[in-house]
Order: sequence, then structure tokens, then C-alpha cells
Amino acid sequence: MPRFLWLLTLLLLLRPGFSHAQRRFELADISRLVNVSDPQLSPDCKSILVVVSRPNLTTNRHDAEVVLVDVATGRQRILVANQPTVKQPRWSPTGDRVAFLARTNTGKDAHTQLFVQNLAADEVRQLTTAVTNVQLYSWNPAGTALAYSAADAPANAAEIARGNDSFEVGNGSVTLTAPPAPDHLWLVSATDGQPARRLTSGPLSLPDDSSAPFTWAPDGRMLACVLRSSAQTGDQETAVYTLEVATGTVRELPGSPHHVDLPAYSPDGKWLSYQTPREPPYFESLEFDVVPAAGGPARHLCRALDRNLQRALWSQDSKSLFVGGNDGATVSIWQQELNGRSRKLPLGPVSPNGSYWVEMAVGRRNAVALTANEPGRPAELYYLASPTATPRRLTDFNHETAVLALGRMEAVEWKSDNLRPDGILTYPPDFDPAKKYPLVLMMHGGPSNASRAAFYGLGQAVAARGYVVFQPNYRGSDNLGYAFQRAIRDDAGAGPGRDVLAGIAELEKRGWIDTSRIALSGASYGGFMTAWLMGESRRWRCAVAAASVVDLLDSYNLSDNNIANAGHYGPSPWLSAENMAHYKAQSPLSRATRWRTPTLILHNVGDFRVPISNSYKMYHALKDNDVPVRFVAFPISTHVPSDPVRSAEWNRLWIEWLDQYLK
Repeated sequence: MPRFLWLLTLLLLLRPGFSHAQRRFELADISRLVNVSDPQLSPDCKSILVVVSRPNLTTNRHDAEVVLVDVATGRQRILVANQPTVKQPRWSPTGDRVAFLARTNTGKDAHTQLFVQNLAADEVRQLTTAVTNVQLYSWNPAGTALAYSAADAPANAAEIARGNDSFEVGNGSVTLTAPPAPDHLWLVSATDGQPARRLTSGPLSLPDDSSAPFTWAPDGRMLACVLRSSAQTGDQETAVYTLEVATGTVRELPGSPHHVDLPAYSPDGKWLSYQTPREPPYFESLEFDVVPAAGGPARHLCRALDRNLQRALWSQDSKSLFVGGNDGATVSIWQQELNGRSRKLPLGPVSPNGSYWVEMAVGRRNAVALTANEPGRPAELYYLASPTATPRRLTDFNHETAVLALGRMEAVEWKSDNLRPDGILTYPPDFDPAKKYPLVLMMHGGPSNASRAAFYGLGQAVAARGYVVFQPNYRGSDNLGYAFQRAIRDDAGAGPGRDVLAGIAELEKRGWIDTSRIALSGASYGGFMTAWLMGESRRWRCAVAAASVVDLLDSYNLSDNNIANAGHYGPSPWLSAENMAHYKAQSPLSRATRWRTPTLILHNVGDFRVPISNSYKMYHALKDNDVPVRFVAFPISTHVPSDPVRSAEWNRLWIEWLDQYLK
């Protein structure tokens, strides 16, 4: 081949968008995605710890390891290997040790325990022998001890073993088979091998759904923690308490709100920040307030940002908080100063990871580490040397996926009533606007959540089949401000439904939608929206309803959230006939006689968040009206599958149902 032709061929192969030699992202590629999470900056900001996990279909587990990444060079060192359950790596304050959680033993004796590794000697020691799982922990400022949380073991274990196991029911999930145990705090030495010492006891419990319910004061004498009145998940009122470590004395912080989470002391010890909703008892628009460490009037520091904020970290000079949450088509991080000024970090296409959380760490000189993804690249580790720096990618764990022919993503917006919803489109890799394409709606759960222009494995797999994927952010989504989020109150289906229909109508103007081949799909609240829209007059080609809420009475009476749902749907349905009628009218089940869409139903038998009774009702409503329906249940106790085997089967069933009706 003449040299100039060889060079021309090479240039064509290398040019962006050239896909002749590329294959498309396939369903099986979801099981090859590497998850990179929980970034932790070392005290000197020279290294970052991350948890790297890979699905293992053979063992049906996620094989995890802790990897230390050098900031300057990107060089990697596997710090903790051969521990498939390893999680929560945390630097000691002196940076010479790393603590982590991992499971020990097997069967009924298997429990998550706390370990510490000396970096110089590579020595690993088990610090705890807890009789229940260690859940969360934190080093004390001196690096000599760690506080950790664990649920109490049953006090009547012997009686339970012989069958005396009845229990009193409260505001918990219908899936409970035993009374929920309170989560309490313990203290364990990092150095002397002494048994752990209990710090709290009694009915007050740390909330079991919090990612960071306790924090050390800088002097190490005090812990601030969030407690609720019982271990029942429906008893959601919480308050901030201070705990004297030496004596175990617990006191409620003066002026504490009663819907609160994520307490954190400023490094100088003067301030305490916490997360609280703007308008309790509603849970829309979470924001971070700052109060004097001893208690006092709150400063609504982040209100001007007008976003539902999921994470806050103090700067080391105690002059600002780094806060993050869904923001339009991405996840944003702001540096919010105590004087009221704020600035958004220039993340560009990089969208931090985290579901109801933001995966970030803040270190010296306000350096920021985050695990994040981009539209064409799954999760990796990124670093910003300062709040004004451009993110620098330090890892390439998902390089095999990044080189595939992926569908282009586009953020879109439209008008609905007096609102401006938005959403995300993912196109087939070879999209041609002159052709007609099926449209697949993939609606997010929550409803306080949002779809983002970030890599989404199932969405890419669906787009690769030749479908355009539409992920609408209807009212109630948390990416467009307080008014948009609260617009769902007492209007769970009709208003959001109009938003989605208006979005479809806007897309139909583009001319490339095959209007006879539109499919609905979603999980959790996305399943609610699927069921609601199935009651519209237009005909949909098919639907996938996964872990779907169809009856709000079931959500109120049987879910782990139970009475907290009153914040969205109105006061208790049992207080009046009017309230009962209101719940029924907002439920997709009220439209069941209109359902004519061939539907695949997916649900876990032990789903604590959306009881499977919802799907049985949906199944019979469809079956009894001769509508094609398939109902597949998984015998597990999670909201949606998280293990590799069941996740792969869930996704396979989802896509094959779409193919059956759209191809």
C-alpha cells in the first residue's frame, strides 16, 4: 500500500466517530462494567483511595478491592485484595493506616467487621468481633480509636430459637419477620486490642438509611449524632444529639430540627452543619444549615442555590462547605462560603457518581477528589487541584467500554403547564434523523431523583438495539429547583403524566419517532409513572413495570416508608373519607380498567420499599382483561436486584420484552 494511502486509512480509523471497527454496547457489557466508588483523599492529598468492584457471574458477587492511586502519576497499588465484601476505606488522621469494613466467616456467623491496615508494614488487624454487622465508622481526630455503629442483637435469642418469636408490629415494612433492632454507637481502640465499649443504648436509634449519621468534634471529646425515637423505619422524626465519649451522656442539641441528617463539625469546632428539608415534614428540597456547635439559630446557608442537596463537606479552613446534588442534566458541586458567596465547580461533562449521595472528598487547599462518569465513559476517578481547576481523570478501569460504539446523549427541555421539564435522549450509535425509530421511555424512581446526561448501562444497551431512549424528568424530580420538586404534592400522577406527554409531543415534532412504536418502562416511581401513563387514551406498544407502585394505600400501610409517604400524597387516608378518596384517585390502580398495554412486571418478593402486593394487583387487572402480561418475581429481599446474576436476568427480561413488541 502506498504510504499516503496507509496514512489516510490510519487517520480515518482514529478520527472521532469512526465506528467501522467498533462494535456496539451489548447487554452482556453491563456485567463487565467496573464500579469505582467512595474516593478518599489522604491527609497530605498525595494519594486517593477508591473501592473498585467487578461483577462475578460465576460466584454471583461483586469482587471488590481497595486501590490506592497516586495523584501525581496515576500509579496504582492494590491495598486490600481478596476481600470481595470490602468497603468504606478511611485514612487515619496521620495517614499511616487505612481502616476498612469486610465480612468474616460464613453462614449465620458471617458478619461485617472493622479492620485496620498499617501501610508501612502491610499488616492487617481485625478490630471488632461484633455479633451483628458493623455498618458505619469514623476515626477519632487523634487516630487512636474509632466509633462505629451496629444493631443490637436480640436480647431473647434463646427464646427465639425455641419458637417464642412473636413480635409487636409498628411503623415498619410488611416484610419484617422480627422487630427492628436499634442501631447504636460503640468505641474501639485502634492500638491496644481491648474489647469495644458501648456508647449508646436504649430505644433511641441511629437511622439505618443514613450514610453518615455521626461525626467527631475536632477535640475528640464529643460526637454529634442523629437519632430517632425508635428503630421503626416509619418513625422518621430525627434530631441532633451530642454524646460525651467519656461518660456516654447524650443531650439533644438546642434548637435541633426534627427532620435532620448528616451532621458534621467544622474543622475549627465552631460550627455544626446538617441536612434538613426546607419545609418539614415534607422531604423536598434538602438543604444544609449551619448552627453554632453548642446549638442556636440556624443559618440557611444554601437556600439561594435552590437545589436538592445530597452531600456537604467542610473545607479545611472552616470557611466554606462543598455541597452537591442533581442540577439540570448533571450533578453539580458548589463551594458555598459562610459569608453567603458560592461558586459552581467547573466539572464540564464530568458528572459525580452517587444515588442520593455525591461521591466526593475535599482535602488541603480545597483539592477535590470524585468518582464520576461522562456520557461516553463509565465511572472513573477524577481530581481537581483547586475549586477552579479542570477535572483530571486518574484512572481508566472502564477503557474497554469507552472504546465501544456508544449512543450519543442529548439534554432536551420543553414546556408543560407553567413548568419547564427536561430530560435526556440517548440515540442509537448509527442514528439517522431521516429514518423512523421506536421511542423507549425509561423513567427514573424517587420521585425525588433525576436522570442525567451520564453513562447509563441499560439505557445504552436499549439504544444499541435501534431504539431512541427518552428519560424525562417530570415534576417532582430534584434537578430544577424547589418549585419544580414540590409541584408533585397531592398530584402524584396527573401533573407528572402531563409533563411526560408534553415531552413526547415535543420530540414527535422532530419527525424521526415512529409514533406507533412507543414503549413505557421504569422501576419504583418510574414504574408508578409507567402504570399511570398506561391509563392514557393513546396506545403504547408495550410496557415494563418494575417494582412498581400502583396502589398508594399499599405504600402508606405496607412500605418501610409508610407514614412518611403522607408528605407526598396527603394526610393519612384513614383520617377521613376525603383523604381515602384522594389516595385512591392518585393511584395508577384507579385507571386500571383502561390498561391495554402488553406489560412485563418485575418485582422482588421481599421488596421492603414497594411491597409486591402492588404487582399482584397489576397482574390481575391486566390478566382478567385479557391484556398480554408476564409477571416475573425474584425471591430476594431488596428493592431492585443488586447481585450480578439477578441484575443480568432483570435486564435481559426488560430488553427482550421491548424487542418482542418493537422489532
